[in-house]
Amino acid sequence: MSGTHLGMPSFPQAARQAVRDGTLRANLRHATRTIRDKRAAAVAELDDWAELREAGRQIKDRTLRHLDHYLVRLERAVTAAGGTVHWAADAAAANRIVTDLVRATGETEVVKVKSMVTQEIGLNEALAAAGIRSYETDLAELIVQLGEDRPSHILVPAIHRNRTEIRDIFTRHMADWGRPAPDDLTDAPADLAEAARLHLREKFLRAKVAVSGANFMVAETGTLVVVESEGNGRMCLTLPETLISVVGIEKTVPTWQDLEVFLQLLPRSSTAERMNPYTSTWTGTTDGDGPRAFHLVLLDNGRTDALADTVGRQALRCIRCSACLNVCPVYERAGGHAYGSTYPGPIGAILTPQLRGTTTPLDASLPYASTLCGACYDVCPVAIDIPEVLVHLRERVVEGGEATRRGVRVTLRPAKGHAAERAAMRAARWVFDHPAALRAGQRLAARTRRWHPRRLPGPGRAWTDSRALPDVPAESFRDWWQRTRGGAR
Repeated sequence: MSGTHLGMPSFPQAARQAVRDGTLRANLRHATRTIRDKRAAAVAELDDWAELREAGRQIKDRTLRHLDHYLVRLERAVTAAGGTVHWAADAAAANRIVTDLVRATGETEVVKVKSMVTQEIGLNEALAAAGIRSYETDLAELIVQLGEDRPSHILVPAIHRNRTEIRDIFTRHMADWGRPAPDDLTDAPADLAEAARLHLREKFLRAKVAVSGANFMVAETGTLVVVESEGNGRMCLTLPETLISVVGIEKTVPTWQDLEVFLQLLPRSSTAERMNPYTSTWTGTTDGDGPRAFHLVLLDNGRTDALADTVGRQALRCIRCSACLNVCPVYERAGGHAYGSTYPGPIGAILTPQLRGTTTPLDASLPYASTLCGACYDVCPVAIDIPEVLVHLRERVVEGGEATRRGVRVTLRPAKGHAAERAAMRAARWVFDHPAALRAGQRLAARTRRWHPRRLPGPGRAWTDSRALPDVPAESFRDWWQRTRGGAR
């Protein structure tokens, strides 16, 4: 497994292969439609949902505008509470910090509570290279790890698997990682959950070091928050002697009052629940209660570069609810693996190119992994205008231009493969700037319309493979207006 999946084909190629998998499409269709229907019902219960959504947007925007201030405040609060704060500029730095911290304990095993950011930086692979084995404890992440697979959804990483496939994974691979699955294991959900519980329980009781992420960090008190549905996270956060939390800097919120808003928005948008079954909070260390040592690794890894983009920065509002994935027609058909990123779906299509850049064919293709239908914006609990950012990033891919990379303003070169598109747009701009040329072109198109092909040649063939070429009218609107009304006046 890899947190970045670099080297994968571009999205169109990966998606073309994914849509041919009938089982995958059936799993995704059933799961996403079930989740989004439940979410719609949960949201409809609140009369002030629109006001909550706007409050979440404003809190996030205010925090991002003053992120430097709140991060310093967070560091002071964590330190005062007995924790230690580490700053990681990129994935390599974060992996090095975590590896050194685990080595200092003398342990060779860690348990992990679900953390997308550790997938983003490839922490499991970095620990393995250092001789340290990490065990995923979230049920879906456990399925992915045992199956040597990759997450395909933000909320339900194993959404592409059905329960029969999960039973087979447990039967074949669980013994390689610890307690084996029962010999008579069935694909009943209760039996699968019990097999996972027994497998994980011995790891919880043995582990001395845990690695976590966090959904939110409260700057005023230095408190970290994890919301989950299983309780495995709470086992990771309380039983080990050392807790290491790796968190993206954008997860900061100023106060507990601000946190209240997101603890209403997140569960309804993600699991369609009024509140999460488990909401765990911890602040530093306390004698005789929980881990004796707490380390917070604050990760940048491209986030301040995204913050410098006045249009694209709204992607950093994301609270990882996955609502946009569950309504996206592209995700429902292609699945998460086609995005080649820890962050699939619409949010991944705008976040990944900002964190990683658009220099690879995969990353340059992600802003095009959308129909621009706008359903993702409608359901986003913090009002991220994903279609706006997609168009913005498409312009960057085609035209290049200024961007921030590692804190430095650079001029990006246009991505390869868009020369014809740029030439066509420049030609169109020239024509629209010259009315006489536009009028002549319209008349020529009208007089030759009987010889127009039904499909375009060359690069245009991809467009007409799935749609008919519009018929050219016998007379342009401009000429019709001149003949019927304009001339009379």
